[in-house]
Amino acid sequence: MLLRSSRPCLFTVDVSAKNHHRRPRRIVIGITGATGTVFAIRLLLVLRELGVETHLVMSRWAMATAKYETPLAEAEIMGLASCVYTVKDMSAPIASGSFVHDGMMVVPCSMKTLAAIRTGFCDDLISRAADVSLKEGRRLLLAVRETPLSDIHLDNMLFLRRAGAIIFPPVPAFYIGPQTLDDVVMQSVGRMLDSFGIHTDKFSRWNGFEWSKRKEGL
Repeated sequence: MLLRSSRPCLFTVDVSAKNHHRRPRRIVIGITGATGTVFAIRLLLVLRELGVETHLVMSRWAMATAKYETPLAEAEIMGLASCVYTVKDMSAPIASGSFVHDGMMVVPCSMKTLAAIRTGFCDDLISRAADVSLKEGRRLLLAVRETPLSDIHLDNMLFLRRAGAIIFPPVPAFYIGPQTLDDVVMQSVGRMLDSFGIHTDKFSRWNGFEWSKRKEGL
């Protein structure tokens, strides 16, 4: 089992040389305790629909925040991923550069985790997997969630951006004319996926000023 929980990996991957090119797309997802668990849940749902293999790590505070912000149980969120690891399992495959994947997203990313990644202080599996992604030259997206931002926060973001990370505050796009909270969430998730070259038609894209579609009063 790849899993460090009670459920096995949903994907069986043939790693022989003959079939190596058939490896499915594989994304690592880290969820921290910052507000915004809904972004990670929607991300996992869309990736599952697209057939992308997901490797999930949730911090202890991510579980607490998810319980407070969403109606889903911890097991239901974990059930959306292909493989799940406990946050202190430093022996997990994603802790090694030899485990090949197509990038990592930390959604949402707390300022504590941001600082840990910036300094290379890998005291849990989320920061270690992010550190590995950077050193291996793989995509790393950090959906930073904090406001207002201090000099320290901004300095950490700038440092990591220069190191190759994608700094992605999940800022709402009002040009889509969102009707529900899920519209706002999905637009951010769709743009995150764009950063990884993963396409979805589940959100509205900017297509110039379409005055004929403009609502009265706006």
